[in-house]
Amino acid sequence: MGERKVPNKYIPPDFDPKKIPRLRKPNNQQKKIRFMLPVRIRCNTCGSYMSEGTKFNCREEEVINETYLGIIIHRFYIKCTNCSAEVTIKTDSKNLGYTVESGAVGVYNGHEEEEKHEVAENALESLERRTKVSKR
Repeated sequence: MGERKVPNKYIPPDFDPKKIPRLRKPNNQQKKIRFMLPVRIRCNTCGSYMSEGTKFNCREEEVINETYLGIIIHRFYIKCTNCSAEVTIKTDSKNLGYTVESGAVGVYNGHEEEEKHEVAENALESLERRTKVSKR
C-alpha cells in the first residue's frame, strides 16, 4: 500500500524516452465525442422525430478547406435512434447555428419565428405611436 504513494518512481539508467513511439494523427481525423442534438430533426429513412437535447455518441471531424472568417467548421455524424441511419450535421457559423446536411430534415418551431415577427411589429407600432404623440 505504501508503494502507491511514493512521489518518485524508479527510472532505469538505460531509459531513453526518444525510443517510445508517439502516435501522430492527421488533423482531420474523426474523434468520438458525446453530442447533444442542437435542433429538432426528422429522419428521412423512418420518419421518426428526434427532439432537441437528445444525447448521442457521435463522430466529429473538422471540415477540410471550409472556414468562416477563420472559424473552423465541424461536421457531426450521428445515428437515428429508431433505424440507425446516419445523419450528418454541420456547424453554421454564419447564422450562429447548425445545418442538417444529410439523412434528416431540420424541424423548426414556427411559433418561435412568429413570436419574433410579432415583437418586431409591436416595436414598430409603438415607435409610430410615440412619433405621432410627439408631433402633436
